[in-house]
Amino acid sequence: MTLISVEAIAFSYGRKPVLHDVSFTVKKGINLGLVGESGSGKSTILKLLLGLERPASGAIRFQGETLNLRDREFMRRYRRSVQAVFQDPYSSLDPRQTVEAIIAEPLRALKISGDHHAAIVQALADVGLPADAISRYPHEFSGGQRQRIALARAIVARPQLVLADEAVSALDLSTRIRIVELLKELSQAITILLVSHDLGVVAALCEEIIILEKGRIVEAGRTADILANPQHPYTRKLLASVPRMPA
Repeated sequence: MTLISVEAIAFSYGRKPVLHDVSFTVKKGINLGLVGESGSGKSTILKLLLGLERPASGAIRFQGETLNLRDREFMRRYRRSVQAVFQDPYSSLDPRQTVEAIIAEPLRALKISGDHHAAIVQALADVGLPADAISRYPHEFSGGQRQRIALARAIVARPQLVLADEAVSALDLSTRIRIVELLKELSQAITILLVSHDLGVVAALCEEIIILEKGRIVEAGRTADILANPQHPYTRKLLASVPRMPA
């Protein structure tokens, strides 16, 4: 089942082209890694998938329906199904709010009914945090724990897809490994699109991979196949230069 299809999209910032005829699909149950160096277009694709920008041409579809920012009912369904986790666990959480208020944000914004407290406690359990974390504040937690809180916020509405934007790059190596293991566990129920510059992290989590260079897809397919036998010089360059996580 295809969750998202990106069809021949192009995008420019002013007169500067950023994406050129980019097409790919995100399939339910198959984690996808989007890899490239700074300036490759990864962040722009993420903005388009989040509805923060519109493509200059081409289309983005969710379960066959075109992403229409003007259709409020569709966008509410889309945002319930597609949530995001960002790079910096220190800046992505409001320090003035308790963990309960932070995790409840999607439930409030999407007007999801039901027992919010129970949903938040379950989300905390899903990311390996105790129920008593609910009344504490972000500054009381380590970087890895804060990223777990951010993940709990992303999954509390039970989305189908989580967009993870460099979700482990701000963490130290041992914490990064633990968060990647957590993402693996979560991906048994939720599909993950991981935006990263680190091939090692992608190899540990994603079954499929897309390599972006200067706004173009230069290689795509099964992660194991591409990393074992990269065809494009840019992919070989990334393999040679990017530090990999230990097995």
